[in-house]
Amino acid sequence: MNRLLLSFFCGLILTTTYGQSRIGPTTFSVSFPASQSNQPLDGRVLLILAKTNASEPRQQVSDAVETAQVFGVDVNGLKPGQAAVVDASSYGYPQESLTKLPPGEYFVQAVLHKYETFQIKNGPNGTRRTVKLPMDRGEGQNWRTAPGNLFSKPQKISLKAGGKQSVAVVLDQVNPAIPAPKDTKFIKHIKIQSQKLTEFWGRPMFVGANVLIPAGFAEHPEAKYPLAIFHGHFPDDFSGFSETPPPANMDTTDYIDRFHIYGYKKIVAQEAYDFYQKWTSKDFPRMLIVEIQHANPYYDDSYAVNSENIGPYGDAIMYELLPEIEKQFRGIGQGWARFTYGGSTGGWEALAAQVFYPDEFNGCFAACPDPIAFDAYTVFNLYKDKNAYYEEGPFRQTPRPAHRNNLGQIQSTLEQTNHRELALGTHSRSGDQFDIWEAVYSPAGPDGYPKRIWDKKTGVIDKSVADYWREHFDLMHILKRDWKTLGPKVTGKIHIYCGDMDNYYLNNAVYLMEDFLKNVKNPAANSEVAYGDRFEHCWNGDPNVPNYISRLRYNTMYIDKMLKRMEDSHPAGADLTSWKY
Repeated sequence: MNRLLLSFFCGLILTTTYGQSRIGPTTFSVSFPASQSNQPLDGRVLLILAKTNASEPRQQVSDAVETAQVFGVDVNGLKPGQAAVVDASSYGYPQESLTKLPPGEYFVQAVLHKYETFQIKNGPNGTRRTVKLPMDRGEGQNWRTAPGNLFSKPQKISLKAGGKQSVAVVLDQVNPAIPAPKDTKFIKHIKIQSQKLTEFWGRPMFVGANVLIPAGFAEHPEAKYPLAIFHGHFPDDFSGFSETPPPANMDTTDYIDRFHIYGYKKIVAQEAYDFYQKWTSKDFPRMLIVEIQHANPYYDDSYAVNSENIGPYGDAIMYELLPEIEKQFRGIGQGWARFTYGGSTGGWEALAAQVFYPDEFNGCFAACPDPIAFDAYTVFNLYKDKNAYYEEGPFRQTPRPAHRNNLGQIQSTLEQTNHRELALGTHSRSGDQFDIWEAVYSPAGPDGYPKRIWDKKTGVIDKSVADYWREHFDLMHILKRDWKTLGPKVTGKIHIYCGDMDNYYLNNAVYLMEDFLKNVKNPAANSEVAYGDRFEHCWNGDPNVPNYISRLRYNTMYIDKMLKRMEDSHPAGADLTSWKY
């Protein structure tokens, strides 16, 4: 009897608590006034709820456990004064529905991420399809800061457990335009209209670059220079280079949780000044370093390859942008004097450029690259596993991790990361990591958007799309498949570095690539693969300094190896002297 009574009261308490732990039927009405736009707008309305306003709610959406809540709805032709409705049917992250939120006080903010209409050339036989996407506006494809995006001021609200509630949110603010960076003595900026991309996108499309020119450039007009592309995410200006040291009294109270140190901003500033001093020193090699600007309607960069959904960015960079840079800044303009390097996205791009344009580069240095073998697509096998989010047994599922810290402690799962992206944008339009892989690697679907590699809600993998990925963008598979012709062109050129505690498990694919490169014959790869013991993401190959330092030294890390490679492999009559002064 006592056991029955205890069970009854426990059930009563749980039922009562559960009944009080969810808000009543709630509707948010999001609109914008005619003063912000007198024309209908397309886009994605994002409604963010946060428990703190220490930073604006829109800045708090992340994969971290303390993330804010976000809901998203697509709008087409939303008129001034017309309300976009966010209610129980709207998809959200980390809670899928408003009905699952507990009562309490929240700070609410809304954003309208504006879309534009494109007629892109990815249909059968080169026909055009209509898609709506967010055009990059100089911010590097970021819905929080994109110029022209409308948003509301954060407001504090109280959501209660019973009764219907309606909250009005007005998008009466707009993100300002971002000023273009200015040239300096050493940093120059270039932007060209790409004919290849313009043809694909059906409107003028541009690519650009930030170019670091060598000391003595003006004083040595006869010199022509080797060139290295530093691949990576959208660079608004050339970073990590400063002609002035940090102030002695610079504030050092800032704290970086990832590295558990204070004063990281001053460390970054000092490293930038140290690089300037090396760059202008007597013995430093004279060369061009290029950071490419190729933000597009899907992401902050294009992955520097040709894609059915992104367009021919690889060819646009290789055959339109680079020749213009080498013409303006006196590059040697030959493959023996070009190199690529970068980390993470930039690491994949560096290796991809070497693989897809093997004669145009003399070496790649790929640090912590995005998955370079899809047999180890972070923590799962894209070709053999049925589900991206779960390891499945006969009686249970085990969630797959997406992010870990240096101790291996899990901070988010693949399902959580992908559900966040789905809340931010349908049709691969979140502007984030898994969506850009999908946009770059997938074939175009019949609606003009990328075919899903897996169901974004459930994680079930589409094998036909995975097969397409393998043949077109799995770098290890392509090297294996085409080694007879690729091998002679890339032998001695491949260098890969990765921490064995990479936060995104990118070392797993590197292990597979290392095995292939070690054992391949006719010719031997003569490659370099190195691991950093207990080093995390962004490790660049230097085991002698902490990760928070090595990640700031990409521009100096590989110089000696580039010089040796040019000395050992230059063609007869090559210019090895004009740039050595």
